[in-house]
Amino acid sequence: MIYQGKQKIWSDYQKEIPSDRWFYVRSCIRQSFFPASEKYFLHICRDLLGKDIYETEHHTTCGGIAYHCDTIPQETAMTIVARQFALMTEAGYKNLVTSCITSFGNYTEILETWREFPELEARIRENLWKATRREFEKPEYVAHASDLVYKFRNEIAERAKYRLVDAQTGKALRIVEHIGCHYSKMFPHKGIGGAEYPCVLSGMVDSWGGEVVDYPERRHCCGFGFRQYLVKANRSYSVSNTHKKFESMEPYRPDAIITNCPGCPYFLDRWQYVIAEQTGKTYGEGGFGIPVFTYEEFAGLMLGIDPWDLGLQIHQVAVEPFLDKIGIEYDPKAKYLGLNKEEILRPGLPQRLKCF
Repeated sequence: MIYQGKQKIWSDYQKEIPSDRWFYVRSCIRQSFFPASEKYFLHICRDLLGKDIYETEHHTTCGGIAYHCDTIPQETAMTIVARQFALMTEAGYKNLVTSCITSFGNYTEILETWREFPELEARIRENLWKATRREFEKPEYVAHASDLVYKFRNEIAERAKYRLVDAQTGKALRIVEHIGCHYSKMFPHKGIGGAEYPCVLSGMVDSWGGEVVDYPERRHCCGFGFRQYLVKANRSYSVSNTHKKFESMEPYRPDAIITNCPGCPYFLDRWQYVIAEQTGKTYGEGGFGIPVFTYEEFAGLMLGIDPWDLGLQIHQVAVEPFLDKIGIEYDPKAKYLGLNKEEILRPGLPQRLKCF
């Protein structure tokens, strides 16, 4: 019965994701945290898979962070998003794909709200016209960028140079997947597999040869929580959430973590340094941490893209032990070379968390 129940839930939460012609909107913070993720999402979709993914330099933040931090009212966020829809309409696209999980939740919440309250949509259309003289059509489909990588996961596997397999033993690497809260917890029917059994990241891991690790706090928040971190006095709540997750996954000895949210990889990566400095404890092998990757970084590694081009030198937790397990080729001397191939400043190393 348990298996049958899971199968029924899984069948209820499938998504028919269009295969082409997407209007792409970037995140306002991802390029600061993981600077090459969005670049390589476009490279993989456009250049390797031949998909039509369009973006315009005129798009802006969706206003989601300000909305969730109570610094702007919802109608302001709605008007910002309406302008994004207008840019999409003007470009001749009907499918919208977002880089950010919070944007995905924000767009979804706004469209669902307009469906329930059409008079509010009419007011937002009026606000947008007064402010910008723009009109818009609502997107026929809204997806998160991880939905597209999930859809194309087998095509990526066919082109892959590497797999999530230990090169020495031939065993599948053990991978923890962490789903951003705004992906499917707000509107479960909008995420692949719903809130309880989302498969958007585990499906990638399976297709690329890894083993997905289950553990008690698998669906627990990463600890960002907006005001948990952005308000300095609340940051102990943020790090305690992350600490709870690592204590829960530790017995299962994962080799890496894959995420699909701007905040999640940042906090799962950076808080490992903080926890090590505060408690002296590390969660990876040999005093290292557990490396944390975005789904674009994972896809890029499988395809043989240079780790430093992917921006992995920006990570707090050392990625080299993971690369070595797979047998990924990289030049240690090139880790801190700038675009001109001259060495940039090297970061100071933490006292307790082992790094290169």
